[in-house]
Amino acid sequence: MALPNVDPDFRMSLAEHLTELRTRLVRCTLAVLVLGAISLIFAKPIFGLLMRPVLEALPPENRALIYTSGIEELNVLMKVGVYCGIFLTTPVILFQIWGFVSPGLYPEERRYASPFVVFGSLAFLIGVSFCYFVVLPSMFKFLLNEEEAVALEARLDTARLRNEDALRFLRVGDAERAGQLAKEASASLRAQGDGSTKEPEVVPSESVELAARLEGLGRLLDAAADGFGVPSRLVVRQAVEKRVAAVEAYGRGEFTAAAAAMDEAASLLAGVAPTRAEELAGVWKLEKELAAGNARHEALRWTRPMLSMNEQLSLVLLLMLAFGVIFELPLVMALLGVVGVVRSKWLFKYQRHAFVVCLIAAAIITPTGDVVNLSLMAGPMLLCYELGVLAVWMIERRRARNEATTSITPAA
Repeated sequence: MALPNVDPDFRMSLAEHLTELRTRLVRCTLAVLVLGAISLIFAKPIFGLLMRPVLEALPPENRALIYTSGIEELNVLMKVGVYCGIFLTTPVILFQIWGFVSPGLYPEERRYASPFVVFGSLAFLIGVSFCYFVVLPSMFKFLLNEEEAVALEARLDTARLRNEDALRFLRVGDAERAGQLAKEASASLRAQGDGSTKEPEVVPSESVELAARLEGLGRLLDAAADGFGVPSRLVVRQAVEKRVAAVEAYGRGEFTAAAAAMDEAASLLAGVAPTRAEELAGVWKLEKELAAGNARHEALRWTRPMLSMNEQLSLVLLLMLAFGVIFELPLVMALLGVVGVVRSKWLFKYQRHAFVVCLIAAAIITPTGDVVNLSLMAGPMLLCYELGVLAVWMIERRRARNEATTSITPAA
């Protein structure tokens, strides 16, 4: 007895099915090899494009990937070519899948070959794009950056720029403007709410802070000497002597004495311009705050990422392939519904179980533990499952309507 949805002209034995499967697998493999070989020509720029979310998440001075063997870079480029071949072969693979299952479909269902290939390729492309533009940037920023360090670095950058301008005004003798900028920089450096509202748990090194403070005092002395002319040279010289004493104390490890000597050197600058003592004190206060901020930032960033080309490429390709497959889920479920492997009633019945499976799969695939990236993985997965259930239900309704029409027509 023939199956109701199988055309007698398309009936095949098991051996013929296996031969057909082998033929279509060979075609897919050849397509991957040909397109992969072509992709090898552009492997390096493609690799750079794939690694852009990784590099942009790294600090500006450390935006580079390393390779740990002489052939790793070559292996990475070959892997790029192979995976590009797989991605570009998606329409061919979908067409071969449809060709393999089409003998078991109704004649009117076989005309969906073109929509299956087009929408399947489009769904895969959307999934890969969603991963590249939405998931990867947020994921690598979470993985490669400490939240407190990033917030502190943003405030430090703003304060450094204002401090440079304050010193420039001091060099031209405008101490009032320099003091105003110093107050603004101090306020921005102490401001919270840029991503972190708590003090860092890591204690900064006192020696690092004092070294930065010595550099800041040197900049302040140079600016005062340039800005207030010859009459200030004697006072600046005395302040420089105090700085030399601070350096000597720092070298001996006497950090308290070094800090006191630096404060004395800064207070001597009040003799350069007695009417501008408050502004000069404000600039020195900013230098000390910048030194403390830099030391705190270094304490937070005591680990440094050194990322391997091969490992990062594998991670990026795995996630892109995973999202491409996830966005294919409605199409695969629709195909299984057309063949008769799944039913909408069964899918609705175990819907809650499917949600749990999707969340577990998202937690396994997602390399980060934060809720945002887990949601970016689980959300599309659940949505694609619901779309697949809806597609199967619509296919069953259409098939039931067609069968009812076919059974009524002879009677008429």
